[in-house]
Amino acid sequence: MDTFLLYSLFFSVLYVSLSIIYFITKANTSKPNLPPGSTGWPVIGESIDLMVPDKYISDRMKKYSSEVFKTSILGEKVAVFCGAAGNKFLFTNENTLLTTWWPQSVIKPLMFPTQNTLRKISTLNRNNIHEIFKPENLKHYIPTIDSMAKEHIAEEWAPFREVKVYALSKCYTFTLACKLFLSIEGRDEVKRLLDPIIIVSSGMFSLPLNFPGTAYNRAMKGGSMVRRQLLEVIKERKAEAMMSSSGKVENEGRDVLGRLLNLTDEEGQHLNEFEIYHYIIGILLPTYHSISAAITFVLKFLAELPHIYQQVYKEQIEIAKSKGPNERLSWEDVQKMKYSWNVVCEALRLFPPGQGGFRETVSEFTYAGFTIPKGWKTFWNVYSTHKNPKYFTEPEKFDPSRFEGSGPAPFTFVPFGSGPRMCPGKEYARLEILVFMHNVVTNFKMEKLMPDEKIVYNNAAPSPVNGLPVRLTPHQK
Repeated sequence: MDTFLLYSLFFSVLYVSLSIIYFITKANTSKPNLPPGSTGWPVIGESIDLMVPDKYISDRMKKYSSEVFKTSILGEKVAVFCGAAGNKFLFTNENTLLTTWWPQSVIKPLMFPTQNTLRKISTLNRNNIHEIFKPENLKHYIPTIDSMAKEHIAEEWAPFREVKVYALSKCYTFTLACKLFLSIEGRDEVKRLLDPIIIVSSGMFSLPLNFPGTAYNRAMKGGSMVRRQLLEVIKERKAEAMMSSSGKVENEGRDVLGRLLNLTDEEGQHLNEFEIYHYIIGILLPTYHSISAAITFVLKFLAELPHIYQQVYKEQIEIAKSKGPNERLSWEDVQKMKYSWNVVCEALRLFPPGQGGFRETVSEFTYAGFTIPKGWKTFWNVYSTHKNPKYFTEPEKFDPSRFEGSGPAPFTFVPFGSGPRMCPGKEYARLEILVFMHNVVTNFKMEKLMPDEKIVYNNAAPSPVNGLPVRLTPHQK
């Protein structure tokens, strides 16, 4: 009897032990092979480290993987894809493995965040709305862009010996956008819209903690003001269209809003006011942040590098000499600015205004031997290639010749993204930057007043901490 109990106890313990080992082994084998990396602090993750994006990316590529690593940003599990191969994978798997995703801190302050509306806007971007920014449509705006650049230079630059480039660039790009997108003109009217956008921008990339006194709370209040003002403009223009004999916006080419009001979706339905608002804010914000930052860093390098400035000046002055006294720049003139565009591209490589883009996985997949679970967010970034010596020799050197001929290898230079969701405003940005560049260079030489000015990252965009003060030397007429 004692022997039977002893054997029973032995086999019971053995059974339980083997069962525990089995379930532990099964759990370990079923656990996905996630990319290496760290999720950082609770809640905030590694969001603070990402404020110095080039260092953040290069450090983690060296420490964890040059292909993909995991992190946590704004409370989300994120797989960061690196290198040209990582960029290609994400850009070519849009709408199959990945779908549109934006951080809540960006969506909630500005959007009317119903998933159906956001998905519909994404579809419209791909299928119809990008037509608005095609060259054949944009070329008609070039004389206006040139005229406003000349006016801005005459009023805000020429009367002064010293100016701060960053603030003036933001003022110009936003004023121009208000004119071309919405037909909003006048200093007071532009400022009325700009003030709440500044408030929103200061809290868009903060933790979404909606308590009084937080940046996010201020962003929510600013966003409410922006929505109200833009909806007023949209409703007013829509009412004008309804009163017309054709039921359409007359002279739709005068601005982007006119084209949007006449646009129909795949079912032949006109966009509603909320859909139009989402698109307008989606192009208005990048204009304020991205294009102004691009102009600032182009002028930074022109002020620092006399030999680069001289070649740009030579190209631009030839174009200026070919024009009549009151003749504006044309599409053909902009196409001649080849060296100037190479300079812009090199500035965008070193200081890209946007750091990358997020997507959400719609199904689990494997990349570089690692499992990316369904529901995780992915992030492609510019710095894994832009400053990578594997793709650009002497990556810290400013060298516009990199963009001669066929230029950099595919998926290595991605300031505008790539694939189905490449920034639809790329051509608009090109025109605006080159026209502004033409007007500055043909009027002044520039000298940096703070040679070692620090560059910081506010709201994911680079900016000179003191606004890039320069001394202007007008050309002799």
